[in-house]
Amino acid sequence: MTKFATSEEEWRAYLTGTHPAIIRGRRLFRFLPSGPRCRLCLAPFGAPGSLVFRRRGYSPWEKNPTMCKRCLVALADVDVSGTEIDVSMLFADVRGSSKLARQLPVRDFTQLMNRFYTTATVVLIEGDAIIEKFVGDEVVGLFLPCMGQDHARRAVETADRLLRATGHGSADGPWLPLGAGVHTGTAFVGLVGPRGEASEFTALGEPMNTAAHLASQAASGEILVTVQAAEAAALPDERLERRHLLLKGHPVDAFVISAHPAPSASG
Repeated sequence: MTKFATSEEEWRAYLTGTHPAIIRGRRLFRFLPSGPRCRLCLAPFGAPGSLVFRRRGYSPWEKNPTMCKRCLVALADVDVSGTEIDVSMLFADVRGSSKLARQLPVRDFTQLMNRFYTTATVVLIEGDAIIEKFVGDEVVGLFLPCMGQDHARRAVETADRLLRATGHGSADGPWLPLGAGVHTGTAFVGLVGPRGEASEFTALGEPMNTAAHLASQAASGEILVTVQAAEAAALPDERLERRHLLLKGHPVDAFVISAHPAPSASG
């Protein structure tokens, strides 16, 4: 059994997908029926394998049901509850939600926001994101290296898919005005709060603040991507608009990606 010098090292191994428990699981579970499976350890979610594995904690995780709870919350009882790793973050805000709330009947506004939450959940999970939280008119997604080292690229692509899923770039226009921010940086990732069921898996630190402020500056149909995220995602930045922003008094350069209508078949 592998010994880790510190709890932080063990967390880092889990969050980067290199922990021996995950590797052993992949070797064993791939031979067991049946899919769908955990994206990390390949534990079966479908019957008949799931009948045994769910009792052992290998059930779909509510923050991303393509992963099992055991893979990322198995370290809840260690001395340290997380570690600092490079991660990409996606924040998406509804533009003008206060105005919408005033204009629409409560029932209609609630249905609209529920449609947004449902749409965002599907898009983020398809992009291999961890749904960090929904807060009012905002969704936050984390893209971890355990789901692939291309997390910055996945964050940008998922932001674009989310805008298009809400109608941006379509001939009819958006059914909900949305702006997004994407940033890549070193953040604390792990469990916070009381130990046990009340603890929350999250990311903390200045990179999260930067991504949040970035999203607040994005206009409807825009994705603002920091230089760090653009470089990590290998974006063709020479072809993108570069915008100089002031986020809470700090200068930040960001590239602008806009959801434009797809060219027509005739054009």
